[in-house]
Amino acid sequence: MKKIVAINGSYRRGGIIDQAVEAAAAAARAGGASVETVLLAEKNIAFCTNCRSCMQEPGAARGGCPLRDDMDAILDAVDAADGLILAAPVNCFNLTAVFRKFMERGGPYAYWPWGAKAPAMRLAPGARKAVLIASAAMPAPFGRLFTGAMRALKLTAAGTGSKVSGTLFIGLSAMTERPELAAGDRRRAEALGRGLLA
Repeated sequence: MKKIVAINGSYRRGGIIDQAVEAAAAAARAGGASVETVLLAEKNIAFCTNCRSCMQEPGAARGGCPLRDDMDAILDAVDAADGLILAAPVNCFNLTAVFRKFMERGGPYAYWPWGAKAPAMRLAPGARKAVLIASAAMPAPFGRLFTGAMRALKLTAAGTGSKVSGTLFIGLSAMTERPELAAGDRRRAEALGRGLLA
């Protein structure tokens, strides 16, 4: 049985990102996968302090972080997954702060010893598949062009050694207080979930 982990960086339960993640997750479950959803807003995740201690030991194994919170368990789940759903809405032209906090705590996936000019990723692309989902109040084409959301999601996927198999950017997501995921976006999210099993 394939294991899928969904990292959900939305603050609003039942919002567009929640609905899209659940549509992708339901399609993966229907295909025989187990799916664990991590709601980042409900986890204890400290800010990265840029101490870089997690980046000093060579090798493919994830480095160790001195901060003691929920991140080790979240990254253990990521490491054990066959596929990832990485999702968050846009706030202030980039992903939510809670997703950025998770993204920054991905430092253990990099090897960057003191004296080196740049980090090297520990995992080559292809360790698993990832699908990326973002939403914004602006139209989707503008969201893709004028926010850093997709770039941040792609960087997060790359850090975990994931190969992106599909993306979905949902626009005009804040037109009502309780928006409903459009049928076309639901179908696209479901296709992303099925694609993780291919």
